[in-house]
Amino acid sequence: MEESLEARPDDEVWARHHSFVERKLRRNYAATLVHGVFGMTGFRLIYAPTIIPAYLYMLTGSAATVGVGMALLQLGGTLSPILSGARVESRSRILPYSIAVGSLMRLMVLALALTAWFLDGPPLLLATLAIFLFLGFFQGAQRVAFQMLMAKVIPIAQRGRLQGVRNLLGGGIAAVLAWAAGTYFIEEKWLGNGFATTFLFAFLLTSVGLFVLQFGIREPDAPRLRQPVPIRERWGQFGELLQHRGYRAFLFAHGFSSIARVGLPFWTLYVGEQLGLSGALIGSLSLAYLASETISNVAWGSLGDRVGFRLVYLGGLACSLAGMTLLVTVDGWWLHLAFVALGFGMSGWMMAAMTLVLEFGAHEDIPMRIALTTTVEGAVSSAGPVIAGLAIAALGFAPLIVASFVSLALALAVIVWRVAEPRHQPS
Repeated sequence: MEESLEARPDDEVWARHHSFVERKLRRNYAATLVHGVFGMTGFRLIYAPTIIPAYLYMLTGSAATVGVGMALLQLGGTLSPILSGARVESRSRILPYSIAVGSLMRLMVLALALTAWFLDGPPLLLATLAIFLFLGFFQGAQRVAFQMLMAKVIPIAQRGRLQGVRNLLGGGIAAVLAWAAGTYFIEEKWLGNGFATTFLFAFLLTSVGLFVLQFGIREPDAPRLRQPVPIRERWGQFGELLQHRGYRAFLFAHGFSSIARVGLPFWTLYVGEQLGLSGALIGSLSLAYLASETISNVAWGSLGDRVGFRLVYLGGLACSLAGMTLLVTVDGWWLHLAFVALGFGMSGWMMAAMTLVLEFGAHEDIPMRIALTTTVEGAVSSAGPVIAGLAIAALGFAPLIVASFVSLALALAVIVWRVAEPRHQPS
């Protein structure tokens, strides 16, 4: 009897939380969807594995410099998630913080456009590399905040469909825009600099999405909060998260699969060596990758909602392996099929990674689980591009291709044998 009396207040808090979420679901669903569509459309122009590598290669003609730029982008995203998670987990409302870090991230995209227009030579390269570091930093902070916000306002059984529709609309528009950016903005040097025009367009689109989120979302108070502790002490508590066997194994698998992700920016250069790197090729590869990533999202989201996202993660890894196989076995314009398969794989991998991490363990630990997962992913992805760029410069693409195959196979094995579907496990 005593235990039920102690549990009742907690039950009542959760009941009020779920009631609020249900009452505001239609509004929050719409605001999250619109924000996601505009945000994805804009950021896909930046983060597709075609435009930024091509931009850096255009500035320097060096694969090693492409690796340094991508490493700085990922390094920034490695430094911030823990700090962001520590701030989010002790706040009853996180929307204001989410808007702040989202705004700073968008300002970095605007800075890319302005430096491309007004600087050249070594100052342009140094400024671009510095912007990549800060862009990654604010991206890592935003990822923790926005994932936690979605976990608060969207029920678990509807997150897959939401992400699928968001990615279908945003990715579809982004695929067309990426093709247009390569074929027209970059090839024909719109407004004097096609890359700068592309970055400016991305800034405007993502800013519209953030505006809709700020004034459209209705956020409930957090049903549970951790007491704020010094960040050094919170670092020491990560061991508690790793006591969850499923999450610990998932983290290993995610680290392995992140090694394979390092290769994505370099596959454009790999195909460019065979077909000639031009604005038209950048546009067609972007269209192939983003269109496939977009089309597959609804299927991945629906599958995840029905049976869980472990199967989606496995499917994403399998499609990535198929893409790598095509990359090394076909030639000519058939290489676009490799980017189609890689797009399928990346969409499943990203959707499952962002959703699975919400389901392991206690609700109040979600921010730090997101932060730890993002940090592991970022640590691999920040060191990897430098190593890959230097290896390509010295030995060609073969070592990177072998590493991608091996890491994907290891990640697949860990998920198959060590990670159970968390939705079917006891809370």
